[in-house]
Amino acid sequence: MITVGIFDNHKVMRHALVALLSANEEFNVIPLEVDPMHIAERIKLDGINVMIFNIHEVADDSFNLIKQLSQRFDRVKILVLSSSDNEQLIVRSIRSGAKGFIASDADSNELTEAIYMLRNGFDFYSQSISHLLVGRYISEMLSDKPNTPGVEQLSQRQIEIIRLWGNNKSNKEIADELYLSVRTVESHKNHIMQKLNLKTTVDMIKFGIRNNLIEL
Repeated sequence: MITVGIFDNHKVMRHALVALLSANEEFNVIPLEVDPMHIAERIKLDGINVMIFNIHEVADDSFNLIKQLSQRFDRVKILVLSSSDNEQLIVRSIRSGAKGFIASDADSNELTEAIYMLRNGFDFYSQSISHLLVGRYISEMLSDKPNTPGVEQLSQRQIEIIRLWGNNKSNKEIADELYLSVRTVESHKNHIMQKLNLKTTVDMIKFGIRNNLIEL
């Protein structure tokens, strides 16, 4: 069971997310009040694993709260959900300690995948965010010396999944193209990251670029 806390200043949105995620029997979903003291108490009381933090605008209060919670409760992984793809908001969220970011174009399947990935110890950025970060740091990525194992560590199916993911295919589209289930695709991505000692989906795209699996 994964305990998921939902933080959102808007009560309607908070309860909508609770209703959406509660449909998954593997999630214990808890709405969190806006008061930071209440959040800290619920984290300690309920053993929250993943906290979804819905940000509606670039505001210091939000980033300060993320920083405080990530430093105080290092076992709690914070996932930022936002309708804005503002680059400043994304970068500041990550620097504040968020371990994942879901953009406005993500669907419920990607949100579910993000929760599983964070619970398993990986960072997660939705596909459009991954490409934004790759674009921002592309020259650095290409000049870095890779410290991960090579392509020979991967199966042909895993190589194909990296190639399709890097070419902007969603998990559902990859599953349809390879005649797999979405959960199988998610499992393959998890195994790829374990094999290659990667921490984020951005690292997976970086690996694909370096090894000529993804075209720029």
